[in-house]
Amino acid sequence: MAYRRTDEITSRLAEKRGEIIEAARRIVAERGFREAQIAAIATAAGVATGTVYRYFPSKADLFTEVLAATSEREVTVAASIAATEGSAAQRLADAAHAFASRAVRGRRLAYALIAEPVDPEIDKARLDYRRALGRVFEGLIEEGVRRGEFPRQNVAASAACVVGALIEGLVSPLAPDADRIEDGGATLAEAIATFCVRAVAGQASHEARSSATTKVAMLGDAVGRR
Repeated sequence: MAYRRTDEITSRLAEKRGEIIEAARRIVAERGFREAQIAAIATAAGVATGTVYRYFPSKADLFTEVLAATSEREVTVAASIAATEGSAAQRLADAAHAFASRAVRGRRLAYALIAEPVDPEIDKARLDYRRALGRVFEGLIEEGVRRGEFPRQNVAASAACVVGALIEGLVSPLAPDADRIEDGGATLAEAIATFCVRAVAGQASHEARSSATTKVAMLGDAVGRR
């Protein structure tokens, strides 16, 4: 008779796998992906190094799972806020603020999840994360436009810009140093959330749009003449 895993064995294996992923997440939160060593992860999980490789054939496989599991939590938080009652603008502000606040509290982990140079496999999971987060904001913006809270706009582009604002404002080289802010970064999170809502809810005047269009056309002509 062929060997079949019992439910108990399957459950134990899944639990051990989850413990390794959680241990890896803690190490990455402290050191980033590049400095997170399998030996340290194994020690944190209470297993042998070989056991880690039994569950994850490579370091990239493990870190891809870490990124996927951690980013899923962040997307779930944003989606939960988006699904609550209230205006689309308030929920957009709350979701952006929650994301920013969590990133400020775990700046090292946020940098690893969003911007740290990584292997292509991990980078693909990161892109999936950004797209999932973008879909949450896209749904909110679309609802706001439908209700008349936000002006008509390219919803997909606006959602992508919101995600970009969160990333650039929090973990890029241009991001302010939240560690030097007296309130522990609360002001930074508030500023980023406010910017995101204003960007989506604001509406440029006809004169401003016409001026911008004219300038782009003039620039295009100038470049074409070179």
